[in-house]
Amino acid sequence: MNLWNTIRIALRSLAKNRMRAALTTLGVVIGIAAVMAMVSIGQSATGLVRGELQGLGTNVIIVFPKMRERGGVQSNRSVTLTAEDAEALRRECPAVAASSGLVGFGSQVVYGGVNWQPKESLGVAPSYLTVRSWELRRGGFFGEREIRSAEKVCVIGQTLVAKLFQTIDPIGEKIRIGNTPFRVIGVLEAKGANMVGEDQDDVLLVPYTAVQKRIFGNQFKSVNAIMASARTPELTPMATTEIRQLLRERHDIAPGRPADFEVQSTTEIANVLGVITGSMTAMLASIAAISLGVGGVGIMNIMLVSVTERTREIGVRMAVGARGRDILRQFLIEAVVLSVMGGTIGLLLGIGGSVGVIKLINAWSPGTDWPVVVSFPAAATAIGFSAAVGIFFGFYPARKASRLDPIDALRYE
Repeated sequence: MNLWNTIRIALRSLAKNRMRAALTTLGVVIGIAAVMAMVSIGQSATGLVRGELQGLGTNVIIVFPKMRERGGVQSNRSVTLTAEDAEALRRECPAVAASSGLVGFGSQVVYGGVNWQPKESLGVAPSYLTVRSWELRRGGFFGEREIRSAEKVCVIGQTLVAKLFQTIDPIGEKIRIGNTPFRVIGVLEAKGANMVGEDQDDVLLVPYTAVQKRIFGNQFKSVNAIMASARTPELTPMATTEIRQLLRERHDIAPGRPADFEVQSTTEIANVLGVITGSMTAMLASIAAISLGVGGVGIMNIMLVSVTERTREIGVRMAVGARGRDILRQFLIEAVVLSVMGGTIGLLLGIGGSVGVIKLINAWSPGTDWPVVVSFPAAATAIGFSAAVGIFFGFYPARKASRLDPIDALRYE
């Protein structure tokens, strides 16, 4: 008997008991749907994290002063980084494309009768926009001349434009930061909210020297952190190594002694978060896969019942010339068809469920934008795995059917 005839007979047998076949596939449907939904949502979360870190800037490397320890407990960060360190990274590290010192401050911003407290107020260097891969919508950015003279100029984000100026063109207007007037020379392009819902456009940028001299009123050259960017993603590890070596030399840190700074890159952070989300996805998917085993046991039970019910039919087929391998193949095909049918339905339900969950998350959390991710390798694996479940759990009933004695089968009532 050829394969096509065997498939046709198997499908005809399943069609006689549609309700039982549908209920038999239910376990596989639930298992595949749960696995597919978990994998898609996990990959969406990973994509969101990587996208947000990419939005921070291209190949960004961040240098922090090391946390102080008192009595074994970490306290505030020490003051170990300077603007000269940031400049040295750009000049002396071949893999570093740009770098900027950061000086944070918090002050009310006033224009006319309106005041606003930006979420992020930073003193930065002219290369900050290059590090962050941030464009200007209009106006310009300050340069080295403004840094040297601690010029009272600033660049603002879209949220400050809306809060302070509304319909007025802010370029050339003066705002007060604390009690010091600053002239607006540029407006940044909108970036939107990050993955935790914080507004990235609620930002105020001024020359770091102006923060030190005009706002803080001191001559200290220390900065809170340094942001740098590697020339290419492939050069990020090299740039990180160069930064560590250069800063250890500049800070006179002897070999084997702990550094007074910490270096992190967005690539490293993304990899760590990717491992975390990947592990969570694998754990949830493995839990969901247990239902596949339950579905496989259900297929085995129904196939055993089917063998018992069709014992006389098997005897008749063997009596007219069917071989044991033909019977084995027929029942295996029935098991695989049941399993693949359940896998296909579960695959569609899993994709639909993951898309629905992601859209609900985006609707309930306007600050986030989870990408819809459908993993075609995972889909192909799910279908293959469902077929494997059918073969594994269908083999015993099929083997039992193929080994029936024709005489005993014909006598079976």
